[in-house]
Amino acid sequence: MRTISAQTARRLAITRQRLAAPSGKPNADGILDVVRDLGCLQLDPISVVAPSHQLVVFSRVGPYQRKHLDTLLWEERRLFEAWAHAASIVVTEHFPIHHWIMRRYAAGSWTYSARALAWMKSNDPLRRRILRQIRKEGPLPSRAFEDPSSVGWRTTGWNNDRNVGMMLFFLWRTGQLMVAGRQGGQKRWDFAERCLPDWTPKTRLSEPAIVRSAAEISLRALGVAPARNINHHFVAGKYPNLASALLALEKQGKIMPLRVTDLDRSWPGTWYVHSDDLALLDRIEAGDWSPRTTLLSPFDNLIRDRARTRLMFGFDFKMEIYVPALERQYGYYVMPVLHGDRLVARVDPVFDRTSRRLSIRAVSIKPECDDLSVARSTKDAIAQLATFVAASGIDYNGRVPTRWRRTLSA
Repeated sequence: MRTISAQTARRLAITRQRLAAPSGKPNADGILDVVRDLGCLQLDPISVVAPSHQLVVFSRVGPYQRKHLDTLLWEERRLFEAWAHAASIVVTEHFPIHHWIMRRYAAGSWTYSARALAWMKSNDPLRRRILRQIRKEGPLPSRAFEDPSSVGWRTTGWNNDRNVGMMLFFLWRTGQLMVAGRQGGQKRWDFAERCLPDWTPKTRLSEPAIVRSAAEISLRALGVAPARNINHHFVAGKYPNLASALLALEKQGKIMPLRVTDLDRSWPGTWYVHSDDLALLDRIEAGDWSPRTTLLSPFDNLIRDRARTRLMFGFDFKMEIYVPALERQYGYYVMPVLHGDRLVARVDPVFDRTSRRLSIRAVSIKPECDDLSVARSTKDAIAQLATFVAASGIDYNGRVPTRWRRTLSA
């Protein structure tokens, strides 16, 4: 079994995540390449600086015109919204995988989906009214529908009794509806067949074939990974009989097992690399690797698996959005700083859309990374973010390391 160093593993992961130099092309084709390689862009309603999915693309291509992403989604339809590891933007080329998940959901294959189907059945008049109205009027937002529900959707969360919204959500999860567009952040819903382009691949593959295909996408996005990481990425948790799928892929020569060593210890488990990445792995081992410095969304694909992030980077990242302000250690919307093959700092920014100022409320660095060259690279990365959001300037008005303050504010 081949053995690689932890540094090589990190660099391959960063490269396959499109975070090594050079950055990608800031046009529609470049953005499509990013989403294809990552597998998905997680959608999240929090927009302290910019929506997370836009930040994930920014980290890989630099400042770009957001209209390119909209073109891919709503005009060319080379991307669409589906449930991957969460509500996400995915590539239309991968539709057979996502359609299989939709069919599994519609069959009640998971506990939550079984509950959803029972609730939908109890409120069939609402379901039929929504479908009839969309069929007649075309794409519509949720506010266009009345609520004749006889049984409310009950949770302890924000969606309690949001019956129209939940019915639309379940019709989306089961593949009957898709997001046809957005207006001011509001989804406009339409029938899936009216949203997908004619060239959409619709071959129905067997479950083992779907799992193998999804596992390959997950592994390639991760660079190197054990089964537990593969299962946690892309269509997280939807890899039935993953061990059998990995064994089949290994026998087919599509993936290869690895051992990863970090100084005097090995990372736990058998790790894998995709055979298509072996030449890239060889180049990285030979020293052919170019670093970049960039800020990462707290929902970035590189760091969403917190256990993997701790193991690979020695970086313990936690979201503090829901932590009371006085109890936060690093800030509200913390963006980690990737510098080469290390996560070296945390930046807590906020963009004021009225004043057009990007405010840096805190910068926190790892003690071993207290280096002015890192400070200069971090400053440049923050400046790139300011350019992306079209900020009129940057204000460092919060906690900043003393040794970095002059460099950052210069």
